[in-house]
Amino acid sequence: MKFNWGTGIVIAIVAFMSFILYMVVTMSTSKSFSYDLVTEKYYEQELGFQDEINAEKNALELKERVFIQRTEEGLKIEFPAEFSPKEIKGKVFLYRPSNKQLDFEIPISISNTYLLVPEKRLLDGRWNINVFFKYNNKEYLIKKEIEY
Repeated sequence: MKFNWGTGIVIAIVAFMSFILYMVVTMSTSKSFSYDLVTEKYYEQELGFQDEINAEKNALELKERVFIQRTEEGLKIEFPAEFSPKEIKGKVFLYRPSNKQLDFEIPISISNTYLLVPEKRLLDGRWNINVFFKYNNKEYLIKKEIEY
């Protein structure tokens, strides 16, 4: 058999198509390449989006901001000193984009002006934090992305 330019191009195209087909099948069937949705209830969450915008606006209008910082004990979420800790009600949701199983939620029930998320609950990497709380019938929402 004579090997010329035409035969080489056909072999190259077939090899490239085989490689692409192999990658598509591998990516769609392998468990290591599976990604979870941010939320299963997307449309329900979309209906409350204006309330979320208003809560974020309320948080920006605070005289003293809510601080989120890493300490030796864990992640410290410090509320404004002017707020009475017993009247702050809400939740802290920590979302790990790379692994749905690591997501968790903590209710806000504090006696000091801060909430501490234990070090052992947080793995190194990126976390999205949503702090949603109510104080004097006014809702507040703080969203932050951190590298832990």
